[in-house]
Amino acid sequence: MTNKRILTFIFVLLLNLSFSQTQISKQFDPKIVIDTTAIELQDYNNALLYDAQWRAEFFDDSLYDSISKAVNENTSEAVNFAALSLDTLQSRLQQLDAKTPFHIHYNPALETLIKKYLKQRKVLYERLMKLSQYYFPLFEDIFDREGIPLEIKYLAIVESALRPNAKSRVGATGLWQFMFSTGKYYDLEVSSYVDERCDPVRSTIAAAKYLKSLYKVFNDWDLALAAYNSGPGNVTKAIRRSGGHQNYWNIRPFLPRETAGYLPAFLATMYLFEYAPQHGFNVSKHQMPIIKTDTIQIKRMISLKQVSAVIDIDLETLEFLNPSYKLGIIPYIKNKNYALRLPLEMVGTFVSNEDQIYAYAKAEFDRREKPLPKFFKLDTKIRYKVQPGDYLGKIAKKFRVRISQIKQWNGLRSDQLKAGSRLTIFTRNPQQ
Repeated sequence: MTNKRILTFIFVLLLNLSFSQTQISKQFDPKIVIDTTAIELQDYNNALLYDAQWRAEFFDDSLYDSISKAVNENTSEAVNFAALSLDTLQSRLQQLDAKTPFHIHYNPALETLIKKYLKQRKVLYERLMKLSQYYFPLFEDIFDREGIPLEIKYLAIVESALRPNAKSRVGATGLWQFMFSTGKYYDLEVSSYVDERCDPVRSTIAAAKYLKSLYKVFNDWDLALAAYNSGPGNVTKAIRRSGGHQNYWNIRPFLPRETAGYLPAFLATMYLFEYAPQHGFNVSKHQMPIIKTDTIQIKRMISLKQVSAVIDIDLETLEFLNPSYKLGIIPYIKNKNYALRLPLEMVGTFVSNEDQIYAYAKAEFDRREKPLPKFFKLDTKIRYKVQPGDYLGKIAKKFRVRISQIKQWNGLRSDQLKAGSRLTIFTRNPQQ
């Protein structure tokens, strides 16, 4: 083995096994080029098994589909669940009502939903409880700073089943299901590389601000949540149609179907989480809460795949920790702060070896046969009047956007257009 090969072997070994910045800075020669093929790393079978188990909780799409179905079903059929007596349920709901700003009073619809979740969706909620251990500390910290009820953390269960990349049929995206225009209003960037609606920190801050603004309008958290789901206009129309009532349960029959099931789903979820021990939910401590991660401001463009290669972290885990990067690439743009989130024990390794890691990333990009996509930011909103003979493909080509985007921005379920109708279009302008 040549001296150069020996040095490369030592470099990669230390890069993957050492977490002490002091030790690394003493050992590494900055001129050495990272060769990720130098050694074949081994792992322990039991650790791999644990990883497989928690990744199954993190990455399962069925959670979002199941929650969406539960909210939209909105059934009123009684459910027989003898393990929860009426007296016990009423007592617990009174306790929740006393310690939260929500109006949590017993009614048959809420009882039905709680019993249905306990009887039919216990396994689903058990998995959500495990996953919540990653996100809830973040939510609580931001909500505490913004001065909104900490219990609103349960709203993310109803909205997205804690899927940072969840997308509804009309294009609402992320943990808090922001539409494009609402996200833009709250400074959530959407570009060819980045969708900050999927960023847990930035989207939660935006959700907190939006919810605060809705509470200022309605001065009632129940109505604020209803407005978050269907828009303030639908809530005020329901108030008028109900004869001026301002209690959610009184205006509920006049709300859109999904919103009618929205607050009960939120309250039922709150009940299940708050009384999980009493109902025998088996929720073990999660291995990686968000407080055991940290971020690094990126100084050069780098891909998650390259990070995975040089510091020996599973790519799927990196994608979970950094869900806002649509192409798996973290761009570097002047005056922008794009960050890489890593487990705490790997942050020192990355920071201590930034020059070598960025050099490796550049070399990888330079070897690409296909050029990287140009950075485009969607920033100009227009209202386009559909002309006779227009079709989605023609309009998409005119404004250099995708057909799917036009449908998402306008909530279109089909490709049919009516002359004279208006479409919201966000043009794509090169970032200077």
